[in-house]
Amino acid sequence: MSTPTNPARRRFLAVSAGVLAAPALLREGYAQAPQVTLRMHHFLPPTTNGQVNFLAPWAKKVAADSGNRIKIDIFPSMQLGGAPPQLYDQAKDGVVDLVWTLPGYTTGRFPGSEAFELPFVADRKAIVNSRAFQEFAAEHLKEEFKDVHPICFWTHDHGLIHANKPVHTLEDLKGLKLRFPTRLAGEALRALGATVVGMPVPQVPESLAQRVINGCVVPWEVVPSIKVHELVKNHTEIPGSPTLYVATFILAMNKAKYESLPADLKEVLDKNSGLAAATMAGKAWDDQAIVVSEMVKARGNTIITISEDEKARWRKATEPVIEHWLTTMKERGLDGQKLLDSARAAIHKHENAA
Repeated sequence: MSTPTNPARRRFLAVSAGVLAAPALLREGYAQAPQVTLRMHHFLPPTTNGQVNFLAPWAKKVAADSGNRIKIDIFPSMQLGGAPPQLYDQAKDGVVDLVWTLPGYTTGRFPGSEAFELPFVADRKAIVNSRAFQEFAAEHLKEEFKDVHPICFWTHDHGLIHANKPVHTLEDLKGLKLRFPTRLAGEALRALGATVVGMPVPQVPESLAQRVINGCVVPWEVVPSIKVHELVKNHTEIPGSPTLYVATFILAMNKAKYESLPADLKEVLDKNSGLAAATMAGKAWDDQAIVVSEMVKARGNTIITISEDEKARWRKATEPVIEHWLTTMKERGLDGQKLLDSARAAIHKHENAA
């Protein structure tokens, strides 16, 4: 016959069991905890294509490949402070570990990367440009980006003109107030006769609604996040390749942080860097372009594709932009023609990318 256990003894046994179990639980938790946590910072909302279809899946793959020893926390919309043009220096100075940014945010600081942003140089497909830009950067941009550890370089797909009136010809662009995305795209639009207006992307919806601008120049994937398809009804495409413009991107890591990692974790990052990451990014932009363009078409908006003859007029009108850039490069002691030829050759090499 067993002896009844009084309440005090039951409490003692329960506490004792908890104490004995605690070390096992702590050991288990410790084994699952990441060895390295990296903070990634960028300038767009968490719902944007860049985060949803590239940065988040990339971070998840890095975690999986490292056996969850690397954890990447993403902070969108400049949540960690500062302005978008400061992102590169945040990575350089170790304010954050990783950043997604545009070299073009700091005009003149990364002149070599501008070869891909010149009018009618880039392919219309992001995956082609991204693979080409990654290869180009590895050969020509090491000095420009020496203060960080680049994870990858890429571009978005072809940019379009979204406006509150149809644009079929050069004449339709005359005096049209358009928000421009990069310095060189702005120069190209000015050469085409448009009135160019600079502003951060988040200001575009209100500026369109208040008719401060008549339209903007962005790729398809940006359209839903700033409600362009609700504010204007006309979207002008440039047929084939090369296209009017693209913007370049970099995913950059703090150099000291990368160097501090154990060799096997560096290897994980290296495996998910370079051409592999650039290809992943380019595909995300191309896939989203199809989704958004179909959505806009289903909404009843007008998608215009200019004729090949008209495109030839646009190319001729923007040739002075390239000539001026080549002169500027020469003044800076850089061989702009070599950079441009190399960019075009890399794009041609990858033009059959899936």
